[in-house]
Amino acid sequence: MSLAQSVLAINDDLPIRTDLPVHSGKVRSVYWLTKEDSARLIAQKGYNTASDAPLAIMVISDRLSAFDCIWHGEEGLQGVPGKGAALNAISNYWFKLFKQRGLANSHILDVPHPLVWIVQKARPIKIEAICRRYITGSMWRAYEKGEREFCGITLPEGLQQNQRLDNLLITPSTKGILKGIHGVPEVDDVNITRDNIENNYSAFGFNSSSDIGVYEKLLQNGFDLIEKSLENLDEIFVDTKFEFGYIKDKTGQDQLIYMDEVGTPDSSRIWDKNAYAENKVIEKSKEQFRQAILNYAVDSDILLNKDRMTEREAMAKNTALPSAFFTDLSKTYLDIAQTITGSKINLPQNPKDEIIHVLKTRFGLID
Repeated sequence: MSLAQSVLAINDDLPIRTDLPVHSGKVRSVYWLTKEDSARLIAQKGYNTASDAPLAIMVISDRLSAFDCIWHGEEGLQGVPGKGAALNAISNYWFKLFKQRGLANSHILDVPHPLVWIVQKARPIKIEAICRRYITGSMWRAYEKGEREFCGITLPEGLQQNQRLDNLLITPSTKGILKGIHGVPEVDDVNITRDNIENNYSAFGFNSSSDIGVYEKLLQNGFDLIEKSLENLDEIFVDTKFEFGYIKDKTGQDQLIYMDEVGTPDSSRIWDKNAYAENKVIEKSKEQFRQAILNYAVDSDILLNKDRMTEREAMAKNTALPSAFFTDLSKTYLDIAQTITGSKINLPQNPKDEIIHVLKTRFGLID
């Protein structure tokens, strides 16, 4: 089997029994199970959730999203070999550690296959919580141009690129387009302040204003836990994105949980600690791929300027990137996943057939 055949690029066409349309995002596809199948699995598997909780099958692909576009490579590569399995393994590791350390639960109930989660329905908080320990990337570019205020927080003068910040910086942005919130533009992914959240907590999905403090504590504690764990592995946790939501527990009470993914090379920057000590940056994340495209592009402004989105989408659609971009990133993902989890990540050889087999024979979700 070729490397291209081991990649799961299309993940919204599996014959999983569902009454609802499949929701397909940039990387994951979600299949909402029928009420009957949800109740049956909860009873059969003893999942720790309300007996009537809606469940879903979440299938991660190996597609590569960067600069809000999906990219492909030469030799028929439609994704990064092993990427989905690596991301799921890393998220599973951190989610379990968060639960063991008493931080919070996640939406994951079961892991039938390296590319598959069984999840319970969560009501998402409409915030992407970005935590930054170093000034780099888009924040550095803005700072270099003279910006000093980020999400209501003023940074001091004289910072240098890739410098460690004195305190963890929380720079939240909207998840989706939120309408009717004073002071918050009606566009996706716009920066917001703590005051915006506090004054409109219900519009952002919080049950109460006191839950904002819970959310901030989970951000800080979650970041600290990953940072210390990675430091022991000679890696630096630079920045990351957290997402949260509410689930119903067995008693019907709402719980604030971590969701989506956490601490992965897709949602975070990770640097080599020893190289950083020598004033060098070695990326252990998707940022490696982003930088490769920026260097490859004839006009990098297309990738950085949101006003040129049409050109960017055309570039992604019409450009077969060097296959080395994908194989190099594959090695990065698999290596960092093995470093974090302590286990080798095996590439699924025939991912779609494997997923169908396990969901049919072990879970009865395919006719």
